[in-house]
Amino acid sequence: MRKSKFLQDFKAFAMKGNVVDMAVGVIIGGAFGKIVSSLVADIIMPVFGLLVGGVNFTDLKWVMKPACVVDGKEIAAVTLNYGNFLQMTFDFLIIAFSIFLFIKLITRITAKRKAAADAIPPAPPVPSKEEILLTEIRDLLKEQSQANR
Repeated sequence: MRKSKFLQDFKAFAMKGNVVDMAVGVIIGGAFGKIVSSLVADIIMPVFGLLVGGVNFTDLKWVMKPACVVDGKEIAAVTLNYGNFLQMTFDFLIIAFSIFLFIKLITRITAKRKAAADAIPPAPPVPSKEEILLTEIRDLLKEQSQANR
């Protein structure tokens, strides 16, 4: 009995609008991130590398200790891969800028829709039957009071 209550509570939580919207946003954001990362790595960075002398940024590194062979075993070099860091920094900046532009576009579109909706004045409400009758009674009473004077 206790377990089913827990599952019901979890289901109610998971099906709330905000949680589902957030899940969709995370999934779309992940896909968007992959697209932008590919744009940066496969299109922008090769062109940028060519402009600065044919440099592939992901291959840039500082060898702090070269590879060596000790007792017949090869020990890998110790490197500081700053090129990969530069690549990830460019990825971040382009993703952040793309999201900024996307949010700015959405804000502009919603502002135009809101302005268009605000520009159309709402139609005056139609009076109910009771209001019409009360108005007629009021008008009749005014006419009678003016006739009695």
